[in-house]
Amino acid sequence: MAAAAAALAATEPPPAMPQAAGAGGPAARRDFYWLRSFLAGGIAGCCAKTTVAPLDRVKVLLQAHNHHYRHLGVFSTLRAVPKKEGYLGLYKGNGAMMIRIFPYGAIQFMAFEQYKTLITTKLGVSGHVHRLMAGSMAGMTAVICTYPLDMVRVRLAFQVKGEHTYTGIIHAFKTIYAKEGGFLGFYRGLMPTILGMAPYAGVSFFTFGTLKSVGLSYALTLLGRPSSDNPNVLVLKTHINLLCGGVAGAIAQTISYPFDVTRRRMQLGAVLPEFEKCLTMRETMKYVYGHHGIRKGLYRGLSLNYIRCVPSQAVAFTTYELMKQFFHLN
Repeated sequence: MAAAAAALAATEPPPAMPQAAGAGGPAARRDFYWLRSFLAGGIAGCCAKTTVAPLDRVKVLLQAHNHHYRHLGVFSTLRAVPKKEGYLGLYKGNGAMMIRIFPYGAIQFMAFEQYKTLITTKLGVSGHVHRLMAGSMAGMTAVICTYPLDMVRVRLAFQVKGEHTYTGIIHAFKTIYAKEGGFLGFYRGLMPTILGMAPYAGVSFFTFGTLKSVGLSYALTLLGRPSSDNPNVLVLKTHINLLCGGVAGAIAQTISYPFDVTRRRMQLGAVLPEFEKCLTMRETMKYVYGHHGIRKGLYRGLSLNYIRCVPSQAVAFTTYELMKQFFHLN
């Protein structure tokens, strides 16, 4: 997922404060905690992704070298898509994205907490290392659970007005299943996704956690404040949270981006003319590097991902903080 989901999960929920019996004590606050966590992460992820949906559409078009936009840059494509497909063209595939991103963000958040506890209690690992390990595992878990939805979303986003192969989400599912090997057809490109997610999520958690702890340790008055739900818990100020999340996402994205490009091309499969030359991860990376090089191939569209980080993180953190208070997660 995106840096938003990883950074959301990196925000560790503080322990609940003891309360008097009959006043909504710890036992009451624990009721349906998993469901409330699921909803908070899912809603935040959806809001963040909807905000940057036009940039996601452009990223897919550029990564796979769509023949209508292959000679354009990021901003030129942002201007060209509305002219050719209308402004709603910038949101093509966003419906499938919402269906995917809600469980993705929710699963990653809950899995991170479970893995973190497991690693700490069973392996005795703590500090930034356990956050890195738990983040990587949670990211891979969420990817595996929601990958078919991402496959369909990418296929829909790659289509251009007047050249539709799929009429909608359900039709895309049926077509891929019938023509591309059944259930396994939905998992094309899974390996580069997992290989890219491990360092991406791990570095995101490690960087965000390190910046957060350093900020609260050495510049508490300037960067921190008490949590509104629990005054005994210190958190970063909102704009500092956004900055730390953006830096973490940018570093992680730079490291894992070639795997993201490879994944997109493998997901598009038969839609691309060079389909038979990109059947495996190795073949795909070799083809992209050989025909387009590093900057215009393996890292094509990276500048767009940097631009996506700041607004995505801003919406994700703001929404998640509101949802934590609304659902009494603190």
